[in-house]
Amino acid sequence: CFPEKRAAERAAIGRRTLRNLARAFVDHGVLARASREEFERFVRVEGAENLTDPANRPLILVAPHFVGLDAGGVRINTFARGVSIYARNRSADWNSWLLAIRNRFNKPLLIEREGFDLRAALRALKQGLPFYYLPDQDPGSRNGVFAPFFGVDAATLPTVARLAKLTNAKVMMCVTEMTPDGYVLHLEPPWRDYPSGDVVADTARMNAEIERWVRRLPDQYLWTHKRFKTRPAGAPSVY
Repeated sequence: CFPEKRAAERAAIGRRTLRNLARAFVDHGVLARASREEFERFVRVEGAENLTDPANRPLILVAPHFVGLDAGGVRINTFARGVSIYARNRSADWNSWLLAIRNRFNKPLLIEREGFDLRAALRALKQGLPFYYLPDQDPGSRNGVFAPFFGVDAATLPTVARLAKLTNAKVMMCVTEMTPDGYVLHLEPPWRDYPSGDVVADTARMNAEIERWVRRLPDQYLWTHKRFKTRPAGAPSVY
């Protein structure tokens, strides 16, 4: 993803990513046990007005897979009850602990990814619940479209554009940045002229917005996920 960087620079990003993942794991102890006041100091917010503005409903929050994704997701629910999708963990104990953390404030609607029912998300959006959505994993060629990410065609979920069209929802970036003393949840203004009606172009625009943040926080993105696992027909594997 960074052909302009030397191999040693890319390797250093990889090492820092693993360090940040380890810290995020430990920080879940704060997410689980801190008082609400302590938690709100631990996860600060920039752009809260973009979330609380009643004009920004229905609302889809594009929340890419950065190491602070759980901290940001829980912080959203200190403002308003939200809706999100989660993947069940193979460890029942770890799964239960994560769900308890994610349910701490305002009893969000959490939809299991396995057997995901789009209608549940549609109903929640229409009811005014902000949708904290992580659309940047490889869904395979059957469920995705190919759109550029760092100049490479990547299988990408087109759900954001389709949901925005179906519900007339506003769409905004929602990125949680790890800092030396906690996290900052960045809530940007809604995208203009979105969706355009061209699903592939709209999905490419989403990838470009995610790429902008990955370039800003390269060692906080979850590179452990094989983002380019699915390749266009005839293209060689990158792994």
